Amino acid sequence: MNKQQPPSTLEDLTTAPPTLEPPPSRARKRKTWVWLLVLVLLGVGVYFARGKRGAPAASSATSTPAGGRPRGFGAIPVVAARAQKGNIGVYYTGLGAVTPIYTVEVKSRVDGQLMKVLYKEGDIVHQGDPLLEIDPRPYQVQLDQAEGQLVKDQALLDNAKIDLARYQTLLTQNAVPEQQLTTQKSLVAQFEGNIKTDQAAIDSAKLNLVYCHITAPITGRIGLRLVDPGNIIHATDTNALLVITQIHPISVIFTLAEDQLPVVLQKMRAGQRLRVDAYDRDWKAKLAEGWLTTLDNQIDQTTGTLKLRATFANENDALFPNQFVNARLLVEEKQGVTLLPTAAIQRNSQTTYVWVVKPDSTVTVRPVTVGTTEGDHAEITSGISPGEVVVMTGVDKLQEGSKVTSHFAGGSNRGGR
Repeated sequence: MNKQQPPSTLEDLTTAPPTLEPPPSRARKRKTWVWLLVLVLLGVGVYFARGKRGAPAASSATSTPAGGRPRGFGAIPVVAARAQKGNIGVYYTGLGAVTPIYTVEVKSRVDGQLMKVLYKEGDIVHQGDPLLEIDPRPYQVQLDQAEGQLVKDQALLDNAKIDLARYQTLLTQNAVPEQQLTTQKSLVAQFEGNIKTDQAAIDSAKLNLVYCHITAPITGRIGLRLVDPGNIIHATDTNALLVITQIHPISVIFTLAEDQLPVVLQKMRAGQRLRVDAYDRDWKAKLAEGWLTTLDNQIDQTTGTLKLRATFANENDALFPNQFVNARLLVEEKQGVTLLPTAAIQRNSQTTYVWVVKPDSTVTVRPVTVGTTEGDHAEITSGISPGEVVVMTGVDKLQEGSKVTSHFAGGSNRGGR
């Protein structure tokens, strides 16, 4: 360490200040600034290095398809379907209600006490089956009285006829006046009238006895019991004893718009049988198949609809009286048309189109014309030929020329990865 020498002259004292070492705190600050500068330089270097590496990604982002997958990065998986040649029906639909062809409210035709109920609620009964029995004894008594009166009047008639024959003989001998013969003839006619009256009384009593045994007028299903044994019933009662509805066959009454009526009339006038399918109110389950039977004779002006009746065999009892159903009337069956799943058909404000998968596994947009739509399939009248493959799901990831891998419902694939 060098020792400081004292100045020799005054000039040296004024011009040569002593060299002093910097304080320790100032040296530490200087080192800190040096390190900060080094860190800043390193950060700038890293920033520029990353920018150069990200430049290709940025440039490729400009050519990224709408689905976010870079072009050429890989094939886009989609679910595809193949256009097929087949048949499709033209249907008219309408809301309807199941209506029995016959509904009978069974009432009593005689007065009396209900003695027996011979059916169970909900039973299927056939025409002529016994259902109810009313006390027949009062009507049996009336029958006996009528038959007794007939015997009496018959005896009087026989006697009057014998007297008439005698008077006719005596008149030829001038033994009786002619007036007496005429009176006897009138008496015989009177007794003959009594005989007819007695016979009518007998027939009426017998008919009442028949009415005491109530049988099923039609074949059908019995509803709930409306009267119990022991009750006195009258022929003038407003309430029925039971209700029978025919369910085999049964009908559905539904409505169609008046604009659809000409086609239906044309088919019926040509002698064609039009099939009608009955579905539940949610259009999920097909309940029965039947045939159009008849049309109403006037259009409802308030709704602009016409009522039609279709008849169903209803062998499985799927249709229940007063049940609401949806009816589909088949008016035409198109044969050999091009069919596509409706899920493959896309629409915008200008056109209807599909994404077609080309043989090189790329896609292209093609406008199509849709005809009849039925369920999950639609008729394509132009734009697609049978055998071509179209995209059903995954169209949101596609653009013109995108590479795809097609997954069919059967599990097969088409296209590269």
